[in-house]
Amino acid sequence: MLVRNWMSKGVITINVNNSMVDATRKLKEHHISMLPVMKNDKLVGIVTDRDLKKASASDATTLEVHELLYLITNIKVKDLMTKDPITVPPDYTIGETAELLLEKKISGVPVLSKNGEVVGVITKADIFKALISLTGLKRKGIQFAFELEDRPGSIKEVSDIIRRYGGRMASILSSYDRAKEGHRKVYIHMYGFDRSQLEQLKEELREKADLRYMVDLRENKREIYGF
Repeated sequence: MLVRNWMSKGVITINVNNSMVDATRKLKEHHISMLPVMKNDKLVGIVTDRDLKKASASDATTLEVHELLYLITNIKVKDLMTKDPITVPPDYTIGETAELLLEKKISGVPVLSKNGEVVGVITKADIFKALISLTGLKRKGIQFAFELEDRPGSIKEVSDIIRRYGGRMASILSSYDRAKEGHRKVYIHMYGFDRSQLEQLKEELREKADLRYMVDLRENKREIYGF
């Protein structure tokens, strides 16, 4: 999953010499939280709603109202922005981007093409949307979680059982985090099967593999067997 497929396009930007009021207005009008700051068509910084709130709050403690209004009308974006912002290219993966945002403790980054053009912005909200898509959550089926041996064919063995019951796979995800040595966690999201056979399906899965939980997203039922 690449950034180019999940980023917000049609980027709203602001010039370095625009005022704090201009920046605030743009954020509110477009319901966004971050503005790439441009100078001569080049990205030179970013300004966020957090930057604007922080500046307003610190000034308000020391100035009279009329002085504050004058200040925020005249203060420039270049005085508030974060210079030389972190960026990602369109061909970065969603995983790489999520790791970067987490590491740098930021909520989003501009996306730059090879020639330095701002072609998008990707935020935590965009990554959440990608995660929802990746897990197949909108299918409102059933998610099974297993701890399987890390060997060829272990996932196929349980997925074949599900298919025999008419189940279709919305997603199959796996992770080695918090798994026993020589094992991995596997999450299978299925839908479109005969629910009257669910108990029989669970029994067969538990006989074949270490089933840790089952979540029925359509019926909002959860069975935890140990995780």
